[in-house]
Amino acid sequence: MPQIVILPHPVFCPDGAVLEAPSGKSVCDVMLENDIEIEHACDRVCACTTCHVIVREGFDSLNEQEEKEEDMLDKAWGLEPNSRLSCQAIVADEDLVVEIPKYTINHAAEKNH
Repeated sequence: MPQIVILPHPVFCPDGAVLEAPSGKSVCDVMLENDIEIEHACDRVCACTTCHVIVREGFDSLNEQEEKEEDMLDKAWGLEPNSRLSCQAIVADEDLVVEIPKYTINHAAEKNH
């Protein structure tokens, strides 16, 4: 089973984590199921950017981005070439290394992390 290495984040995962990640599951769901409470203001329907992550390793193994995700990512803080919305990034058969950005933009709550 693939693993997701979550790099340390001061709020959501201070020590980092290594998670078992079943193929076919979103990165967001895997984090939430392992008590990493990443924000997901739109309830994982690709309507916000609060679950934005940067995939440091394994990016090419993920499913292709759809246009809606690309459009939403254009609004994300700290966008990088390997950025994904974790609710849309589906685990395949390779290990991933994921960084949760320092800040997110939550238009609904107008709160930054």
